Amino acid sequence: MTDIQPVHGHPALRIDGTIVVADLHIGVESHLGSKGFHLPSRTMMMRDDLLSISGDASRLIVLGDVKDSVPGSTKQEFQEIPEFFQAMLEHFETVDVVIGNHDTQIDDFLPKHVNIRPAAGFKIGDVGLVHGHTWPSADVMTSKVLVTAHNHPTVMFSDGLGKRTTEPCWFRAAFRDVVGDYAEHPEEMIMMPSFNRLLGGSPVNVKEERFLGPLMTADVIDIDEAKVFLLDGIFLGKRKDILVDGKYKE
Repeated sequence: MTDIQPVHGHPALRIDGTIVVADLHIGVESHLGSKGFHLPSRTMMMRDDLLSISGDASRLIVLGDVKDSVPGSTKQEFQEIPEFFQAMLEHFETVDVVIGNHDTQIDDFLPKHVNIRPAAGFKIGDVGLVHGHTWPSADVMTSKVLVTAHNHPTVMFSDGLGKRTTEPCWFRAAFRDVVGDYAEHPEEMIMMPSFNRLLGGSPVNVKEERFLGPLMTADVIDIDEAKVFLLDGIFLGKRKDILVDGKYKE
């Protein structure tokens, strides 16, 4: 079986000799700037973080949402996406991008040697990889483990005074016995936190929180029994046992 390990302290997976990250959302600073929040770009910081954890990995897979604007694009995206991926190509032998829901016309931004994978995902060994905004292909669903993104999972902590804080987390859940019209389905789904720390997230342990994507809304995943882990590997428990009320106290 393929070896799948979270990179300790980082929102990244190592699958044998491959590093997997998701939800870069390059250009989010421009979007925030239009709303009055002026922040320096984190794109090159993400580049440096990614290269620092790569070790001897020879392949990089970005699991969707390379860009932030949808529809359209920004000057920041046109400048920084090619620079980011050129640095990746200089470090990794192979670079793949799975199309996410924000990746409209992504081929206009990526260097020609980056492999663009369909939104329905693809496989490496017995691991399926898909962004999560569409149903995976039938072939991807024959994987033993399915890795997804899209929801930017976080976990919410609440103290006695009603203060709320969130931290990025790993969300690991089993598939139910019947999954639509698929002849086969994976044993487990691993949902990745976003690699861009500027992004908000969906608190997976909030009672009122709604998940995104067909896999998470069609009752094919056993969400309540899902296991929640922090980036440092601490196991917080099953979702059903760590639920909190998302409403702030008055």
